[in-house]
Amino acid sequence: MKPFRLLSVTFLLLLSCTSLASAELLALLNYESKPGQATRREGIAIMDIDPESSDFGKILMDIPLPPDLVAHHIFFNRDRTKAYITALGKRELHVMDLTRFPYRLRAIAVPDCQVSEDLVVSEDNRIWYLTCMGSSTVIMGDALNDVPIKTIRTADPATAFILYPHGIAIHNGIDRVLITSTVKPDNMAEAGETVTVLEASTGKVLSTHKVSSKPSPAKAAPVEVMFAPNSNPPVVHITNMFEATLWAGIWDPKTQSFSFHQVDDFGAREQGMPLEMLYNAKGDRLYVTTAKPGFVNLYDNTDPRQPTFLQAIPAAPGAHHSVLSPDERYLFVQNSLLNLEGLSDGSITVIDLKNDKVLGSIDTLKTQGFNPNCIMLLPNHFRPGGLRAGLILE
Repeated sequence: MKPFRLLSVTFLLLLSCTSLASAELLALLNYESKPGQATRREGIAIMDIDPESSDFGKILMDIPLPPDLVAHHIFFNRDRTKAYITALGKRELHVMDLTRFPYRLRAIAVPDCQVSEDLVVSEDNRIWYLTCMGSSTVIMGDALNDVPIKTIRTADPATAFILYPHGIAIHNGIDRVLITSTVKPDNMAEAGETVTVLEASTGKVLSTHKVSSKPSPAKAAPVEVMFAPNSNPPVVHITNMFEATLWAGIWDPKTQSFSFHQVDDFGAREQGMPLEMLYNAKGDRLYVTTAKPGFVNLYDNTDPRQPTFLQAIPAAPGAHHSVLSPDERYLFVQNSLLNLEGLSDGSITVIDLKNDKVLGSIDTLKTQGFNPNCIMLLPNHFRPGGLRAGLILE
């Protein structure tokens, strides 16, 4: 396919042209050079990952990034008109307007944030919350103008338990934000064991909870926290990276607080380093990646208080972020964790969920000497046949 044709296809997709059928599935993948390369390079690749597309695995567009940014995760706002890119190397948060083509990146200065990790946006699309693992801060920002408006610091005795914040989840219906305490970036031997609860509207610290059954310091390193969709009362799930366990937190409307308990042990299946979680649209399936040696664990999440393990499907070392195709037929797993040796295969595993088997892998970035750090689907406005739909992908 010629270059002008590639740009044309992408442009038509972004403008929601009703004549365009859903013949491709486009993903954003930020990547960086594998260790040992002569010249370091970073960028965001837009790739067709549809197994049924003639352009499967092809990079349709490449957006360069500063080589010292160490771009980490990509997050969308609520209406998916913006993408936010966190960074480990600079005190900057980048935002990309997804309604303008070609895409343009704008840097947002966040001087109180070092090693930015995860970002969530309030349900009214007005406030974002950014975790900063290196400075042990959480930044609240104006999501309309994209400027920081409040810094929650651990220097304040009231926030002393928000150490090494990484994972973050928000539920405006109960006015709560939950944050994990993971690891000190320059010394991963210093690991946390807690989840802290904030009042979403004010950023006030309300409580801190240990999510490990081992004696302190457990060094469990809880890394991600997510609210299960459609759960009533609200339930969160938490992955303990070093302890290799999955926990749940259940909201009690009467006491206005959470209680936490362990729901699974990945070590029993000889897996380590559970990282990311993903739910299907209905919320009755939960997918959890483990980086070591690289698996996706499937759960029946009909009762999110106690998900039922179904099976583990092999991915590759460093299994990390994942996305579902809009029809939930395919699961795509990005296999790379922080460029770490033995945990950064660099491929994307393609899993057929209809038959629960691995179809193969996309090695496009891997063969070029790059590791993908995150995978997200571009906002897709189409139902099969080209009818316009909402911005629901995963």
